[in-house]
Amino acid sequence: MKNVFVLCTGRCGSVTFAEACKHLDNYTAGHETNANLVGDARLAYPERHIEVDNRLAWHLGRLGATYSNESTLYVHLRRDPEAVAQSHLARWDAKFRASMIRAYGHGIVMKTRDWPLEQRIDVCRDHVATVTANIEEFLRYRRSVTVRLEEAKTDFPVFLDAIKATGGTEAALAEWDVKHNSRTNFHETAAASHR
Repeated sequence: MKNVFVLCTGRCGSVTFAEACKHLDNYTAGHETNANLVGDARLAYPERHIEVDNRLAWHLGRLGATYSNESTLYVHLRRDPEAVAQSHLARWDAKFRASMIRAYGHGIVMKTRDWPLEQRIDVCRDHVATVTANIEEFLRYRRSVTVRLEEAKTDFPVFLDAIKATGGTEAALAEWDVKHNSRTNFHETAAASHR
């Protein structure tokens, strides 16, 4: 594979996936590497690169037109939908300006006033359902594997086999035992990665 793109809703182990892939020696790996770029630069990734970015779910048409189906593998990174929705809800009021859930709740769903507290979980669930459907439809006729957060120790090795990974595969698997982007370290991680 020349390129690998990991598509997801966010809040499902994307940072962990990228950190695990950094142990491989036949691919580079990144998390939201080009997330602050526009135009052609947004989707300009080097060959033999694994990109993990939940925002790619909003660029699927351009992604599919840019990268050949024959030389690209997609990964659908999944987690229990309710757990994802609850995790997004927990970050609703975070000070991170580029919050995907608020962008969805006020931009994709056009709502100029604040959402009542009791309705925010419905927005989060809708976001998860929409992004998941976008990814599933895009992947219908493309080569892909699924990695479920809850089954990562089983699913991730299947992914490693699919890309013929070499290097620190044991260290890569060990990353799934580390919490990389939990609620407690969110503000520091987000601020550092998107300045």
